[in-house]
Amino acid sequence: MKSVNSDNLSIIEAIYQRRAVRNFTDEKTSRERILQLLDAAVQAPTAMHEEPWEFMVIQDPTLLKRISESAKNALSLSTEKPAFTASAMHQHFTATDFNIFYNAPSLVLVCAKPVGEFASADCWLAAENLMLAACAYGLATCVIGFAVQILNTSEWKKELGISDEIHIIAPIILGVAAESALPVPRKKANILAWK
Repeated sequence: MKSVNSDNLSIIEAIYQRRAVRNFTDEKTSRERILQLLDAAVQAPTAMHEEPWEFMVIQDPTLLKRISESAKNALSLSTEKPAFTASAMHQHFTATDFNIFYNAPSLVLVCAKPVGEFASADCWLAAENLMLAACAYGLATCVIGFAVQILNTSEWKKELGISDEIHIIAPIILGVAAESALPVPRKKANILAWK
């Protein structure tokens, strides 16, 4: 088992301190640190030990901006319903200066190979490991669900060199938070039964 520097958060501290962050500095996360995060990701449990995950790291700011613009265009076209068009959310996401990746310097794509019926669930477990490890190392993350649809188009898969049978599950932005994220109140666990 790999040891982690005792200066890092414990797993329990990381679970309670992790927040979805949407404001980043422009400081890039090192290749070495990202490799450590990916190593933590692949320690996740996996059905039948299939390990269906693959990863892509994008740090090219021009490419990140292009993906963001493409996702915003797709979102704009798919949300032309009157109720959504009038909403503040629509205005926010279609603003010319809005970047769906919140100008984070790194994007990690957690992708699933087409193996077994639990590949997607396994990849989400890997994604959570990655985010908790990032928190333990003092980094911030956020899953960008709005990017999933556009990244799974054949056009973007071709451009990124991702084969058609691979499915992008979790686009995770990563970097140094520009400000501290405040705690968010959580509901207590709803226990349906305890028999």
